[in-house]
Amino acid sequence: MTNERFRVRVTKDHLVFSAAHFITFAGNICERLHGHNWRVAAEVAGALDENYYVFDFIALRDELQAIVDELDHRVLLPTEHAKIKVVAGDREVEATFEERRWVFPREDCILLPLENTTAELIARWIGRRLEDVVHQKAGAPVESIRVDVEENFGQWATCEMSL
Repeated sequence: MTNERFRVRVTKDHLVFSAAHFITFAGNICERLHGHNWRVAAEVAGALDENYYVFDFIALRDELQAIVDELDHRVLLPTEHAKIKVVAGDREVEATFEERRWVFPREDCILLPLENTTAELIARWIGRRLEDVVHQKAGAPVESIRVDVEENFGQWATCEMSL
């Protein structure tokens, strides 16, 4: 039995997205709407397949790029937040928090099934999106997926999921 572990990691200069968001904290404090240039990296760990690799770099890169492209130049809104109410119509999305109200064009928003649009929860959402692809395309059992999301330079959040 060997104690070797293998991982592949993808991080590229183009795995970035510009998006606006706001989060709440301490129960009733809501940030102002603001934006970031988010950067994403993903890592898959597992056994080597018959070709002696954990997972195809290109498949991981391409799937991650597709997810990043969905988020790019959007307003990120949480649909599972207890106090932020999000109502989407055909043309507009309205978000409210206590006495505050925002209205955005529908095409400018991505509604995320999250409790808050923190970097941690965005990393988890991306990881869950990658999980299906990894299961479909892996040549050998995959142990975990790790997603890192950089909200600002040097400020990373990580979600690692055992599979």
